[in-house]
Amino acid sequence: MNRFLDDFLIYIASEKGLAKATIEAYRRDLTAFFNHLGVGVTHPAQINKEMIISHLLQRQNAGYASASQSRALMAIKAFFRFLRRERLIENNLTLYLDTPKIWQKIPEVLTVSEMQRLLAQPDLQTNRGVRDRALLEMLYATGIRVSELCGLNLYDVDEKAIKVMGKGRKERLIPVGFHALKALDLYLLSQEKSTRSASQEALFLTTKGVRIHRKLVWKIVKFYGRKARIEKRISPHTLRHSFATHLLERGADVRVIQELLGHASIATTERYTHVSPLHLQQMFHAFHPRYDPNA
Repeated sequence: MNRFLDDFLIYIASEKGLAKATIEAYRRDLTAFFNHLGVGVTHPAQINKEMIISHLLQRQNAGYASASQSRALMAIKAFFRFLRRERLIENNLTLYLDTPKIWQKIPEVLTVSEMQRLLAQPDLQTNRGVRDRALLEMLYATGIRVSELCGLNLYDVDEKAIKVMGKGRKERLIPVGFHALKALDLYLLSQEKSTRSASQEALFLTTKGVRIHRKLVWKIVKFYGRKARIEKRISPHTLRHSFATHLLERGADVRVIQELLGHASIATTERYTHVSPLHLQQMFHAFHPRYDPNA
């Protein structure tokens, strides 16, 4: 099966122009799928729908996150589209195979008060604390992905917005609020007094003076989450979910949130935004033409 996988990876790299990280994720997911099939399956035509479902259920039982499950199915579906295009199979088994609803869990979202507690944790008397406050403020103020945060350069920030290079090398401008810009100014001021190299263009640096990486950002968010005594499972993506949800709860249009998050599909945005029952009730009372509060 490896020769079919190699051909598929070459195809998505050369003709589809997918990012290296996406190609590597597809390689891992499809390799896991082939391992599940076993050595008895040597050609894609031997695969049936039950084999695919069995693999996905095995991953679910192993405790894989919903996002990993969805990505695994996406990789398999992309692979089968390629096989059909190359006439290596007669029918695309995955054409009507959708991710089960039970995998599409609503992500954790912090309340506004929890978010404020989190942002208050870094010690502004230290350079590390100043950096961490700016980092947390930027994640929550913009809703950017952790990879986008790590990729920010000094020249990507101005007085009102940041320029972000998102998935598929798509560039977007995101407004930044006062608190985040103030925290960022304080961080850059502290950097001027440190050992930042004049040639270092990365915005956020480690204590060793190199570009910050996603694993460190994850550890930073986890550390301050524990310090703030937040009992929910928290990660950099939690701040992205909270950003979207808090905007929606204050009346922002979901299409605007889609643009800010850099989603190609509105369906993805809707999955990110968790609307409370109270907010739904308030929106109904405010906007439905047949609602009579005095009835």
